[in-house]
Amino acid sequence: MKVAFIGAGSLGFTRRLMMDILAVPEFRDTEFRFMDIDADRLHKVGAICRSMIHRDRLPARVVTTTNRRRALEGCDYVFCVVRVGGLEAFAKDIEIPLKYGVDQCVGDTLCVGGVFYALRSIPVLLDICADMRAVCPQALLINHTNPMAMNSWAVLRHGGVRYVGLCHGVEGGAHRIARALKIPPAELEFVCAGINHQTWYIKVMHKGRDMRPRLLEAFLADPKLREEEPVRIEMLRRFGYFSTESNGHLSEYLPWFRKRKRELQRWIGPRSWINGETGGYLRVCREGADYFEKNWQQFLKGTLPTIALGTRSGEHGSYIIEAIETGRPYRGYFNVWNDGIITNLPPCVVEVPGYVDRHGIQPLHVGALPPQCAAVLKNSINVQELTVEAALTGNRDLVKQAVALDPLCGAVLNLEEIWAMCDEMFEALAPWLPQFRRRGRRLPAVVG
Repeated sequence: MKVAFIGAGSLGFTRRLMMDILAVPEFRDTEFRFMDIDADRLHKVGAICRSMIHRDRLPARVVTTTNRRRALEGCDYVFCVVRVGGLEAFAKDIEIPLKYGVDQCVGDTLCVGGVFYALRSIPVLLDICADMRAVCPQALLINHTNPMAMNSWAVLRHGGVRYVGLCHGVEGGAHRIARALKIPPAELEFVCAGINHQTWYIKVMHKGRDMRPRLLEAFLADPKLREEEPVRIEMLRRFGYFSTESNGHLSEYLPWFRKRKRELQRWIGPRSWINGETGGYLRVCREGADYFEKNWQQFLKGTLPTIALGTRSGEHGSYIIEAIETGRPYRGYFNVWNDGIITNLPPCVVEVPGYVDRHGIQPLHVGALPPQCAAVLKNSINVQELTVEAALTGNRDLVKQAVALDPLCGAVLNLEEIWAMCDEMFEALAPWLPQFRRRGRRLPAVVG
């Protein structure tokens, strides 16, 4: 089996996902193709992963290349873990809006940071799709790159390849619920549905008992959760359902929690990007990159984790591949096109439960979300739709209109300020936005 990683210079994802695949008995001889535009980073990540394979005496092999087509040729599965523009562009996503009063903690899914991240990422993802159609047309593209919903929207409608978008937010939120209810996570049964990073736990059960009416009381009874999750608890109180993602992430997608300094002081917890620290995830990424550069040789000399059979992370990718290749079924949560799966959301990308087997990924019908939950999501879907169209056409007006409709930006800025902020973003991020240098020409695309 041949598996490509595009953006393989991301050590955390690349090493973890490789270990997950090699933990499956049938996949111990997988050939991994690592590709990245940063040759130095690629060399270091490749060296660490080869060292692990060699130490554990596995028949797997790692091939590194800066040539994307060469990496993709003949592959069965393709993981996308790119960050277009790297930390340099990411910093501008956070720092320029902050000058205008738009305070983001992550800025990779919605708000102005998520919009411009999508504008950078979508053309690259469609280029990957074009290469796949040429050299590995039957491969499955497994995407981890945010903004998940907008990137998936572009690929599912215009990429012309087999595709699924993955995130671990549903599982993370379920662990918080289990903690609040004081039950083992393995005993929690739930159904979660919505859009990526804004999925709602519409059913929560334990041994046949409906636990959703007890959630608010359970969260309020845990002092640590009260401190760490005030936004999610407040949404549970006001809208009746618990939502995925961390306190900080969720606060960015809504108009109520980050629009004034006193609101930030009230809703954002201790210094942590998970709790909502301003620019917190950018700080964590910078610190992680510095740590890797200073210590990567020590990783080679020190103790690296063993690639043990049956020992895997909570990421879905290896389980999907295992189900398709072996027929052993897997149930997970996937980002797919809404063709009636959630009946009170428009055509868009939804995150829903599904099963995987030899026949591929089969999402499950959800039906209607609670109307208040669907209403919250429709605000975000409007931003996603305009952003995807802007990424395909190079239409600057659509970008500004998308940002104007964003819940947090609309709560903080007037239209004149939004237009000025976007103009500054276009200028600062111009090297990674080629479609806006050829206004009026739609990017070539294939309807999937």
